[in-house]
Amino acid sequence: MGITDDFRVSGLKFPDGFVFGAATAAYQIEGAATEDGRGPSIWDTFSHVPGNVENGDTGDVAIDFYHRVDEDLDLVKSLGLSAYRLSIAWPRILPAGTGEINEAGLAFYEKVVDGLIARGIEPIVTLYHWDLPQPLEDRGGWTTRETSYAFAEYARVVGRRLGDRVAVWTTLNEPWCSAYLGYASGNHAPGRRSEIGALQAVHHLNLAHGLALIELRKVVKRPDAKFSVTNNLAMTYAADPANPEDVDAKRQLDALQNRAFTDPQLRGFYPHDLLMDTKHITDWSFVQDGDLELINQPIDIVGINYYCTGTVRRGPEHPTEGTVHPGAACVESVEQPGPYTEMGWNVAPQGLYDLLVATHEAYPEFEIMVTENGAAYRDELVEEDGVKRVHDPERVDYLQRHLVSAHRAIEAGVPLTGYFAWSLMDNFEWAFGYSKRFGIVYVDYATQERTKKDSALWYEKLAETGVIPEA
Repeated sequence: MGITDDFRVSGLKFPDGFVFGAATAAYQIEGAATEDGRGPSIWDTFSHVPGNVENGDTGDVAIDFYHRVDEDLDLVKSLGLSAYRLSIAWPRILPAGTGEINEAGLAFYEKVVDGLIARGIEPIVTLYHWDLPQPLEDRGGWTTRETSYAFAEYARVVGRRLGDRVAVWTTLNEPWCSAYLGYASGNHAPGRRSEIGALQAVHHLNLAHGLALIELRKVVKRPDAKFSVTNNLAMTYAADPANPEDVDAKRQLDALQNRAFTDPQLRGFYPHDLLMDTKHITDWSFVQDGDLELINQPIDIVGINYYCTGTVRRGPEHPTEGTVHPGAACVESVEQPGPYTEMGWNVAPQGLYDLLVATHEAYPEFEIMVTENGAAYRDELVEEDGVKRVHDPERVDYLQRHLVSAHRAIEAGVPLTGYFAWSLMDNFEWAFGYSKRFGIVYVDYATQERTKKDSALWYEKLAETGVIPEA
């Protein structure tokens, strides 16, 4: 699904009250990895193993948000954003994963939330953006039920402290990444390669989601607070829609990528085809009686992270060691048409429209937010007439096209209520280290100086008027 000029449109107005925000994640921005009682996470451990992250980069310092809270919240306010999506670092709150609470960690996030509110910005809190406390991983991590219940304890602690102020509570961010990249391919922390371990992680992340919601609803006191989960749902197409084998390959991947999470979370069951496709790996006996009822807790918002599309066909059997999707050995990806971002991902705004419409059709009762959307490009800081600038026309074009796609989804009846640009600032991009820049704000990693890119200035106009500006 390549791009066309059909999405290069300006002047479209979003509904009143539509939320324009930006998003970040704790390990990617905070730094202060060993300060004020914070314990180690799996990403601390993983990033310090030579060869795991480009250039040997770590999140030890990141972009120093921990020490620059006021400056960075002023930056959010200057962009005119109505909401800011942040994550909380579990090892800052419970360094051992359970047990003793680190008061300094709670105080830090209280400062962030209060600072947002004082600036007229709604705090959108994600409880888990991949930074599992290392002591829990040492006891099995997401392959064990213990971690699901530990997450519920953590949710209760944070909800009790911040539950009178946070507008939206999101349990998990992209559990697909946590399960498959962390436990199947080994490309992300904790770096394991186990097909059955990945499927165990799928279930225990889902279980953690449900258990956390139960605890949050007990302690959250803000009357209008909403509850959500964010999945990076894949928009995948069959290489040949007339070929039943390719269509079945698409179905198979959809079960592993999408419905393995959305069906238990939103409907209370695992898809039968998922269980059949993976029966040579596991009998799913780790799903205990009552688990699906625990997972299927009521929520208000379905969060969707979208970046690109995929196309698949039925391929020959091949070895699956290091695979991303357990049980998908006979599914082959087809190269997508360009243009591509710096990540090598195709730019496909039609895919966002298709995904939003498909999600609404499958789960029509839920409000939807695009909780991440953005692009990495090779940005350059220049000085013009004594003023530092970053000209990023490709990112401006990317944002415009995808916001046009989002607007069209609203016109088609999708209850889309918000859009969050990924990311507010350049930061630690996981296994790519600092080599990929997603921010609408440029960060000079040597000095930590922030500079608004042209994309930030464009997005600022959008947030102010609710109207898509010219790119």
